Amino acid sequence: MKGNIKIRELIIRSLYALIGVAILAFGAATLRIGQVGLDPYTAANIGIGSVLNLSLGVYQLIINLVILGLVFIFGKQYIGIGTVINMVLTGFFIDFYTWVYTSFFTIKINLFSQSLLLIFGVLIFTFGASFYMSAKVGNAPYDAIAPIIVERTGAQYRLVRVIQDIIFVIIAFCFGGPVGIGTVINAFFTGPFIDFWNKKICEPLIEKSITK
Repeated sequence: MKGNIKIRELIIRSLYALIGVAILAFGAATLRIGQVGLDPYTAANIGIGSVLNLSLGVYQLIINLVILGLVFIFGKQYIGIGTVINMVLTGFFIDFYTWVYTSFFTIKINLFSQSLLLIFGVLIFTFGASFYMSAKVGNAPYDAIAPIIVERTGAQYRLVRVIQDIIFVIIAFCFGGPVGIGTVINAFFTGPFIDFWNKKICEPLIEKSITK
């Protein structure tokens, strides 16, 4: 994050980051309710958190702090207020949206409803991830891993992100996390979808709104 960003611009970008995190958490909760598997990182955190008898929000905050330490060492330029917003709020947002779903909506789980929840969940999750990252006020610790590797190796972002997500799918499976077709789809398509949203919608929209 550049040091000369004006306070007003920082506030606006931080608000966009918050909105993006809220959107991606809603997408993750949609996948969770559809019982089609969550994104790899959340699925792994739910699995490990359950083993440790911790809620998703609490465990995800802990593991984010651990990864944040590594990001600070190898790529502290990716740390900003957006990092804090994501690492602190994402897990709690997912828990909240899940509570809303289960408390106020009755969704009959069948092949049709699962297919719809899968499609919408993946699209909403990746759009939210792109939106908060396009605010450019810092990445979540997990989302900073791929850019750091790309910066140091010159590899393609899409490839690095896919490999990273596949590793966390394996971790989720080993710890009994909610792995499903949605998890696998996210592992292979999160990177490409984020790349698409970044270039076509989120970055142009945010930059245009700020330069007005």
